[in-house]
Amino acid sequence: MRVRSIRARLTLWYTSLLTATFILLGGTGYGLLVYTLSREADAALRGVAQAMAEREGGGVGAFIPPDIDEAFRRFFGFSPMDRYFERLDPFGRLDPRQPPFGPGKLPLGPQALKNASKGFPTFETVEGMGPYPVRVLTWPVIRAGRVINLIQVGLSRESLYSTRRRFLLVLAAVLPIALLLAGGGGWMLARRALKPVERMVETARRISAERLTGRLEETGSGDELDKLAQTLNEMLGRLDVAFKEMRQFTADASHELQTPLTILKGEMEVALRSPRSPEEYQRALKSGLEEIDRIDHLVDGLLLLARADAGVLRMDRRPVDLAQLIEEVLGQACILAEARSIHLRLGAAEPVSTQGDHAHLRRLLLNLVDNGIKYTPPGGQVTISLQSDGRWASIRVVDTGMGIPAGDQARIFQRFYRSAEARLRGEGGTGLGLCIARSIAEAHGGRTELESTPGRGSTFTVLLPVES
Repeated sequence: MRVRSIRARLTLWYTSLLTATFILLGGTGYGLLVYTLSREADAALRGVAQAMAEREGGGVGAFIPPDIDEAFRRFFGFSPMDRYFERLDPFGRLDPRQPPFGPGKLPLGPQALKNASKGFPTFETVEGMGPYPVRVLTWPVIRAGRVINLIQVGLSRESLYSTRRRFLLVLAAVLPIALLLAGGGGWMLARRALKPVERMVETARRISAERLTGRLEETGSGDELDKLAQTLNEMLGRLDVAFKEMRQFTADASHELQTPLTILKGEMEVALRSPRSPEEYQRALKSGLEEIDRIDHLVDGLLLLARADAGVLRMDRRPVDLAQLIEEVLGQACILAEARSIHLRLGAAEPVSTQGDHAHLRRLLLNLVDNGIKYTPPGGQVTISLQSDGRWASIRVVDTGMGIPAGDQARIFQRFYRSAEARLRGEGGTGLGLCIARSIAEAHGGRTELESTPGRGSTFTVLLPVES
């Protein structure tokens, strides 16, 4: 079954990790305990055997003196006389001087006898001498450079096994309690850590398309949740701007479409209200056709912008001679300039080409030139120039018109946006020309720039990548 709650998953992961850590530490502690106890037992056997070997030379009373007997009882809980102790000759035979004590003869392996003959002690673990294995040390007694006796000291591993069992029982008792406490603590920590997320969820549920002004609460701690809240708030801000632009776009598009449709409908109604002469019908149809052209131009611009926004603007990319394109645009725009008594001239034009769509680039330049002509008073001048720095082709459209206020320059490329002064002048247009120009430039991997001084004119610059 899949756990869906993040809180439960965090608690489960935390508990699982703690369980694995506890088992790893317990296993390590168990191994160190067994190793330490074994080393200490071997060291104690070595100390007792060495002490006995140093006392070698007298009778039984001297061989196992009271202090050794007391030390053995203190360390192991019994005396050598009680358990595992033997004295052998150099050949491994029982020393006749040893009295009969102990439960039986300690085994002496061939390897231990061989090592003893060379003067080396040997540790062995012997099975079958009782309910627990016995650790046996065979210690050679050396005098004048030769082995005179062998001493065997044995120790049952009962104490080691008992300590190991107690350690495992303690672990088994502590583990459930530790896991219970860890699980409860993990649940509380996860609940506390995720509380800001719950507040975010509640706030997010109250935010809708009609209420995008709401923002998620930040704790001010600067942690990951605060970064998440900041990111979501930035996203909500962008959505708010996008929705406002969409609403404004819808309102502006409706307004722009409503005007020609109203005119078209009115003229058709007037023409049909009573019989008219052929000339009057012709004038009505001609006026209606102009409004239809205006609607067609607006819809075409909206479709181009929609395709550009979606990244599906159809482009017939071919090498385009920009100097030749500028001359072509000047030839088309000269009629508009002459009608307004505007001097349209060609500045410096370097021969440079770019990869692009000829029709779209022509529309881009026509929109910029048409914009300059519209907002330049009679007797003014609009100049087009072309330069290149090897990477970018720079097309500059400079007019001597009324200029654009600084507060409007950042919005001049928005859809349907027209400055207050432009609206007062009553110039025609849909407010899409500059937006279309920017979209076409960006679709070609370029950009548009604006420099303007109110009362002195504007300079629109189009930067396009040079064909390599």
